[in-house]
Amino acid sequence: MLKVAVMVSGGGTNLQAILDAIADGTITNAQVVRVISNNTKAYALERARKAGIPSVCITRKQYPDPEQFGQALLELLLASGADLIVLAGCLVVIPQCVVDAFPNRIINIHPALIPSFCGTGYYGLRVHEQALARGVKVTGATVHFVDGGTDTGPILLQKAVEVRQGDSPEVLQRRVMEQAEWVILPQAIDLIANGRVQVQSGRTIIL
Repeated sequence: MLKVAVMVSGGGTNLQAILDAIADGTITNAQVVRVISNNTKAYALERARKAGIPSVCITRKQYPDPEQFGQALLELLLASGADLIVLAGCLVVIPQCVVDAFPNRIINIHPALIPSFCGTGYYGLRVHEQALARGVKVTGATVHFVDGGTDTGPILLQKAVEVRQGDSPEVLQRRVMEQAEWVILPQAIDLIANGRVQVQSGRTIIL
């Protein structure tokens, strides 16, 4: 059974998609063992409470030294016994010590088709604002492994979503979540939980 720790900063819709997918059998051989947030007001913490999942909040403000924050986060993750860390709307830059401790065992969901509209500063509504400003006809979401860069790790899954005339960033954001994020993030976890993913030479292979 794959033990999953989910890190989230906001409402936790992707967390809910994961929990629902486990409940309905879309995700097999996996369980969420811990929810971690950097935001004390994140509704994701309430979702975890309702599901009976242990949760904790850790913020950079608690640790004036970035290295101390990284070590504290690493200790939390190790204590959870997690085999896989899922960044599900997590706005924290993952410390290198955590990346090093969980090689190819951290995945992130990004609301665009990487390498478009990704990297430093591209998160939340800004991604969709920039997609609309550029006039793309197709956007989507990407699940990728986390390495030392920002949105630079090996791509695991992608799903395209149509951009429609008259879309606002908020409307497009919702469509990307419903049609892509909530679909491929559970799918990625299920693939990993069932031993169907390998990373070779910076690329993923689905068995």
